[in-house]
Amino acid sequence: MADVLDQSEVDALLAAVETGGVETATSDAAMAARSATNKEVHTYDFKRPERVSKEQMRAISGIHDAFARNFGASLSGFLRTIVEIRVATTEQLTYSEFIYSLPNPTNFNLLTVEPLEGQICLEISPLIIYPIIDRLLGGSNSELFIPQRPLTMIEQRLVGRITDRALSALTESWSELVKVEFKIEEVESNPHLVQIVAPNEIVVVIGFEMKLGGRAGTLSLCIPFNVIEPVMDKLVTQGWLAYQRRSGAEDKSEEIARSVGATYVDVTAQLAETEITIQELIGLQVGDIIQTSKSMTGDIVLQVEGESKFVGKLGKHKGAYAVKIERHAEVEEPV
Repeated sequence: MADVLDQSEVDALLAAVETGGVETATSDAAMAARSATNKEVHTYDFKRPERVSKEQMRAISGIHDAFARNFGASLSGFLRTIVEIRVATTEQLTYSEFIYSLPNPTNFNLLTVEPLEGQICLEISPLIIYPIIDRLLGGSNSELFIPQRPLTMIEQRLVGRITDRALSALTESWSELVKVEFKIEEVESNPHLVQIVAPNEIVVVIGFEMKLGGRAGTLSLCIPFNVIEPVMDKLVTQGWLAYQRRSGAEDKSEEIARSVGATYVDVTAQLAETEITIQELIGLQVGDIIQTSKSMTGDIVLQVEGESKFVGKLGKHKGAYAVKIERHAEVEEPV
């Protein structure tokens, strides 16, 4: 048993407290408490551990920014109207949280990502899928009612043309990270009937906002961690962004070259130039000859959209007047 203080010892202790005799002990305790409170404390949820770093999440967001632009451009051309798509959120959730956040029924697509193992989910909200169907069938979307039912077989066939474009855009955007091929394995209307991973498994969910005219809806892409785990080391923001800029520039050059290749331009052959007075111009008649400083066999300048580009010789080809190109025109090539 510990010793029990008698009354005289208790009085001595109280007197010491009043006179500051135990000040050092209390100040040391206070300093320790203050130092503990000054430490930066982060909350950690063991139910939702963050298995993907912030840099890797930014890289994933960047990949799907490109997907949103490409898919929006593809849909705009297909539907003959402006479709805006942007990345709204990029977060880590458990699979059960993702499933319970979806409407029921909805357009829920299970995708394979060969050669990666596992499946990912592509969900398109009924709020935007029915306006797209209405647009494909010639409607105006002005007073469209959004039904609370699964898609019919005909509607599913129409939506398939949309998801095919989404898969093409996904394959293109992911090609910056790894060569994969997206394929639809199954389509469901009730997301609660689909379980591609355990309910508490971590998934990366990219949420998109889609706008079609006055209508808006969401598109969600759910990627389980085990699918992208083999390529996680490639998701380093600095290196990936540099590679993306280099590849993007090359792809853009090819795209511009293809577009320019189908463009029509005006090409004119400048035979010669001379100066005459207004009086001489008014007096010109059929059969008059205008003398120039260039000979008949001199060089002919070809101009493209008013700019001198080539120099050649005048002649005939298959009974028609023609110019045979011999060299590129100089910057100040005289006409």
